[in-house]
Amino acid sequence: MITHATGSQDFGGPVAAFLLYNLWIFGHIVYWRNHDPEASAFMNERLAKLQEDDPQAELRQQWVPYGKISANLKRALVAAEDAKFVDHEGFDWNGMEAAFEKNLKKGKIVAGGSTISQQLAKNLFLSGQRTPWRKMEEAIITVMLEGVLDKRRIFEIYLNVIEWGNGVFGAEAAARHYFHTSAARLSAAQAAKLAAMVPNPRFYDLHRNAPGLGKKTRIILRRMNYADYP
Repeated sequence: MITHATGSQDFGGPVAAFLLYNLWIFGHIVYWRNHDPEASAFMNERLAKLQEDDPQAELRQQWVPYGKISANLKRALVAAEDAKFVDHEGFDWNGMEAAFEKNLKKGKIVAGGSTISQQLAKNLFLSGQRTPWRKMEEAIITVMLEGVLDKRRIFEIYLNVIEWGNGVFGAEAAARHYFHTSAARLSAAQAAKLAAMVPNPRFYDLHRNAPGLGKKTRIILRRMNYADYP
């Protein structure tokens, strides 16, 4: 009996910590219904990395409300990252299956299949390490986001915290960094190029005329007219 009680106690500690951690996350998401996040876990991680080389380094990010972000950018990101965003409940099972089959065929990871909601869950709370625990926690947070926030709010936060270059986060900073304009004034071509950068933004920040980037931009441009956004 003593052994059994000790085992239960050892098991109960991690379970309690897991529940408290997710309750902490849930509280933040509820708060963000009406308040804007100051930073994301990924932003903090990147800032710490930049400050290893330059202690004075700062991130470039300026929050802008949903209505002051170009419809072109909204269409471009949906077309590039999550065509079924307005319809699914956080997960695109067909997209995940297609990505799995593509990766299997190539013998390496070339497609992710993550939705905008899943990407936001990861960026807001989780590290960049790829582990089974992180994928499980990402799914839990995605369910919370979809259950607490509407699609417009999820997309608004995503547009303001997504990485777009070395220390560049959010639509406003990206628009100014690459095109010297505001997020509200992005053209269709500019928006498509920004959307094409999302999978590897630091690389494209340094290689802005990479042939692959131009090809992806043209594909996104063709798809944009069919993209629905909240």
